[in-house]
Amino acid sequence: MSRKIEVCLTPALLGLYDLKNSIVVVIDILRATSSMVYGIDNGATAIIPVAQVEDCLAYAEHGYLLAAERNGEVVAGYNFGNSPFSYSAEHVAGKTVVLTTTNGTKALHMARATAQQVVIGSFLNLQALCDWLKEQSQDVLLLCAGWKDSANLEDTLFAGAVVKALRSEFVAFDDSSVIAEDLYGLAQHDLGAYMNKSSHSHRLAALNIGEDVKFCLQLNICQAIPVLVGDALVPLKKN
Repeated sequence: MSRKIEVCLTPALLGLYDLKNSIVVVIDILRATSSMVYGIDNGATAIIPVAQVEDCLAYAEHGYLLAAERNGEVVAGYNFGNSPFSYSAEHVAGKTVVLTTTNGTKALHMARATAQQVVIGSFLNLQALCDWLKEQSQDVLLLCAGWKDSANLEDTLFAGAVVKALRSEFVAFDDSSVIAEDLYGLAQHDLGAYMNKSSHSHRLAALNIGEDVKFCLQLNICQAIPVLVGDALVPLKKN
């Protein structure tokens, strides 16, 4: 089986890739995809990603939880933002969350336009995600949400972790995959220390939510893989 794996370092480059036969893994480690994985793992019925803050309001009368984040902060008037601590079972089990974020939900909407399938990745479900990807037959694109269309460290590191785990399963890699894997090789033994170089970790620390960064760097505490079905992320049913 001849498959390729590629890394798109920022959504601004997504137009260069052919997604129609690919599984796209959307990555926004700090913090959207980490929170999505954690929420689905904790029993959320669905998470509906929307592009704009105003789009959340269309769901206000459905009894859904409304979550909105911009520039790292909760948008005033919404239940919560994208801190993983808001996606505990106590808060989200059996509920549907409508979510918009600065970067992650934008990348999701871009990917869904042409991808064969869209799933969500984070360090929290790294092993479960890689085990599932090994069993698939499609090409894989790892889409880093970045920060406002610029590449970022944390998403690239995670892409590198996936490439490292799947290297024996694929025959073709692009240079971005090599960059990501080599970067992960430098960071893997102390992700937290390496992430101190990340601009977004500093951004979050300035907002006194550095604990979110530590949480999002935990490995393999979740088994769920959120998959986009229609407009909603739901738990992937593994074969």
